[in-house]
Amino acid sequence: MKAPIMKKPSSLQLWLLPVVSGLAFVGLWYGVRRWSGLQSWILPTPAEIIAAAWTERARLLAAAGNTAVGALAGFLLAGVLGFGTSMLLGVSRALRASLYPWLLVLQMTPVIVLTPIIVLWAGPGLPGIVTVTWLISYFPIVANMTQGLLSTDMNHVALFRMANATPLQEMLLLRVPSAMPYYLAGLRIAATLAPIGAIFGEYMVGNSSGGTGGLGFLVYSYNTQIKIPALFATALTSCLLGFVFVAAVSFLNWAVLHQWHDSFERADH
Repeated sequence: MKAPIMKKPSSLQLWLLPVVSGLAFVGLWYGVRRWSGLQSWILPTPAEIIAAAWTERARLLAAAGNTAVGALAGFLLAGVLGFGTSMLLGVSRALRASLYPWLLVLQMTPVIVLTPIIVLWAGPGLPGIVTVTWLISYFPIVANMTQGLLSTDMNHVALFRMANATPLQEMLLLRVPSAMPYYLAGLRIAATLAPIGAIFGEYMVGNSSGGTGGLGFLVYSYNTQIKIPALFATALTSCLLGFVFVAAVSFLNWAVLHQWHDSFERADH
């Protein structure tokens, strides 16, 4: 007996499903607020958050721009250094055995513990923010890219070696192209982490001198003033900034892979 064929959802359905689930979540939010009797300074409604965002739009927009600078710089640094580190790890098993455990140590060390050292070494403000963002975004790129280099089809590797390709040719012409989907997957993960890292960095090592405070500074400011709807509006702004980063990487993913990779050919996508 043949298994039933699942009907592929239409493009309209794919667009409507997040809208429906979002409306259901908003309805649940209002229901919790009404049932619990909580005040707006504890649990503001979506309407109160949007009103606060409109009232604070000038500060939020300026802060989002400052946060975007730190997030983008840290993300690009993580992308470049992550690619280079993965190339080293992919070249030699001895290098992987020597370096990978220390990369795990770096990843597992809480950034908040390293914050005083970052301030001493990189300095407060933008350099410290970029460093924090890099630390948070770096490891997913290295882990994904390295796995991609090691997952190259061995039949293709054997073909290259039969053709007397040099190790450099094998790496650049075979392993790196094969690892591109893994690298771009790591970039997508890093794109979600970069704005978070920048905001955390602003909160811990940033400053607002010269009116350059980012969203992390607004989090501190609104929290101390108990302006909870504005605090939620800051969180909403950071989410929108994260979507911009992810959308940019998703476009890059499409531009690099859509003409040849199976993920853009499968019928269930």
